[in-house]
Amino acid sequence: MHQPRTSQPHHRSITVAPPPLSIWSPHSPSCAYIYITNTNPNPNPNSPRPSLWHFHKHLLCPRQFSLSNLSRLMRTQVEERFSEFFEKWVCQLEQLQQQLLKLSEETLQNEAELQALVSKVTNLHKEYYTVKWAAAREDVLAFFCPVWSSPLENAYNWVTGWKPSMLFQLIGSLRKTRLVNMSEEQLKKIEELRLKMRYEEEKVEREMERQQVAMADRRMVELARLASRVRNGGEVVVVEVEGLVDVALKVMLSGLERVMKAADCVRLKTLKGVLDVLSPLQCVEFLAATCMVQIRLRQWGRKKCDQNALLNR
Repeated sequence: MHQPRTSQPHHRSITVAPPPLSIWSPHSPSCAYIYITNTNPNPNPNSPRPSLWHFHKHLLCPRQFSLSNLSRLMRTQVEERFSEFFEKWVCQLEQLQQQLLKLSEETLQNEAELQALVSKVTNLHKEYYTVKWAAAREDVLAFFCPVWSSPLENAYNWVTGWKPSMLFQLIGSLRKTRLVNMSEEQLKKIEELRLKMRYEEEKVEREMERQQVAMADRRMVELARLASRVRNGGEVVVVEVEGLVDVALKVMLSGLERVMKAADCVRLKTLKGVLDVLSPLQCVEFLAATCMVQIRLRQWGRKKCDQNALLNR
């Protein structure tokens, strides 16, 4: 029986340099890759995503098939690596959160010890963004639909992460408990920072909107129409059109990567700006609260997933 010819995925290896931690700029060189799903019944085991043959095989064996298995099958190499990194990263965050709570509740605090612990937390966050930016060079879409997060966590994401404005809301909540001793000068600086970061957020949102609206511009519409017309055309024509589509997708993914990095920069600038205003003890109390919110949201999200899985059995 004649087997349909399929194109093999192209992969180009590169050396990825992480973004410098001292310069929080979204304008780093970016690179995106398009992986073509292989539909050959004899799939290449090194292909980034499994072939449709894998799904057919599992669908023919419903006892072995589940949504979790499907999720694992569909993961790219980037998603596998970053999922493993993120699990370890969250464990480190939980350990630091316990240290923050313990130190904040001590009667006598050493300022050097407070500053050292704050540095550990900020360095952990810088490590996260360094690894994230490196991974996004290979697969930026993984961060817009992260498989390592629950649907609940993803629902509260703002351009692949937490919304910077959330920190100012958290400060307002903590003023009634932990941060009751903030001075008027500190409150003034926090408000100035809030307004500045809100402007930065709006810039990111406008750029994200521009990327989304660009999907409907004349060139993309013409390309979509052309791709539909040549579906049953000759092989040479199909390959040429697929080449045009690949170029268009690379431009789109490059734009998404720039927006993601810009959003990450706003997050880092906001965190750094808040910590620069607070005293060492206030920084410890503030970071303990931010870590707690992130960890609890993750736990609630996983619990919700477990409950849904039980209901769907």
